[in-house]
Amino acid sequence: MYRSNEHIYAQVIDDAAQHTVASASSLDKDLRTSLSSGAGCEASVAVGELLAKRALAAGVIKVVFDRGGNLYHGRVKALAEAAREAGLEF
Repeated sequence: MYRSNEHIYAQVIDDAAQHTVASASSLDKDLRTSLSSGAGCEASVAVGELLAKRALAAGVIKVVFDRGGNLYHGRVKALAEAAREAGLEF
């Protein structure tokens, strides 16, 4: 998970195979038109849901959440909770 002042990005990575399994960001074509801003909690929720949908489609259910040193609140928390509600297990 990475966040900037303008957007938020998340990936599901298979560490053993060193391969990205699924990714989503507030810049995705699926989300860009429906979001008013890529920097708010609304965008984080949408990215979390999209990431979970793509990970589940790739057969991934359990993940480890690496918040990249960011505190677990605000946009980071919104992304994680949305991914959990959409079916990912942390």
